[in-house]
Amino acid sequence: MATPPTPRASALVIGGTGKTGRRVVERLTSRGHPVRVGALDSDPAFLWEDADTWQAALDGIDRVYITHPNITLPGAAKQVEAFARAAVAGGARRLVLLSGRGAAIAEALEEGVKNSGADWTIVRPSWFSQNFSEGFFLQAVLAGEIALPLPDAREAFIDVGDIADVVVAALIDDRHVGRTYELSGPRLLSFADVAAELSMATGREITYTPLAVEQFRGTLRKSGFPDDFAEAFAEGFVDSMDGHNAHLAHGVEEALGRMPTDFADYAREAAATGVWNA
Repeated sequence: MATPPTPRASALVIGGTGKTGRRVVERLTSRGHPVRVGALDSDPAFLWEDADTWQAALDGIDRVYITHPNITLPGAAKQVEAFARAAVAGGARRLVLLSGRGAAIAEALEEGVKNSGADWTIVRPSWFSQNFSEGFFLQAVLAGEIALPLPDAREAFIDVGDIADVVVAALIDDRHVGRTYELSGPRLLSFADVAAELSMATGREITYTPLAVEQFRGTLRKSGFPDDFAEAFAEGFVDSMDGHNAHLAHGVEEALGRMPTDFADYAREAAATGVWNA
């Protein structure tokens, strides 16, 4: 008996190996939606810097989840706009964009998607809870010390599973067309609060140490990051933590009809995986 043909993908997930992207892929696949991953090591490969790779990635695609690795890069907005237009020209009719909450620089990316001619949904999350288990701050947690500036800053950290649930709903449900969802967790937390929650979840002491911004830049440089990255990251950190996001958003409730995941629940689940075992 001949092997049945592999069903063509109907959804393209840009960054499908990243924090939100891989969870979107898992959720779509579990629901029976054929998915294509847009990444450097995918087949076909996808590179933001090479528009020649876009057409093959978009072939036969009906809907796209768009993530960009760094929305602050010069030219990122133009890349997203050009890609959105290419997607529509190739037959895609729905675009869901991962934007940034309270990030003025993200508005240009959003406009490129909104003006593409496709049905669109914008998702604006707060800081990811998973940055402490899968991202930049993992090593700090393992070392037992989170050293950052702005001790009074507070953020309503969002679980990336909640982001993925909203994105999947927007990709497959017409009710989310034309909506902009701001996503946050249910509580505002300082980094001292985060350290306390992580200490409770891991059963060991994790402290928060306040730094001056210049000390933070120096720490980044000592960790091996180039000067331009250290400067840009420190500046972006200060800008994002200046208080304009120190309030709760209700996009998870609006999109899904449930409360977002609390940071304490995220911490317990992450600890159970052993990711923070010293």
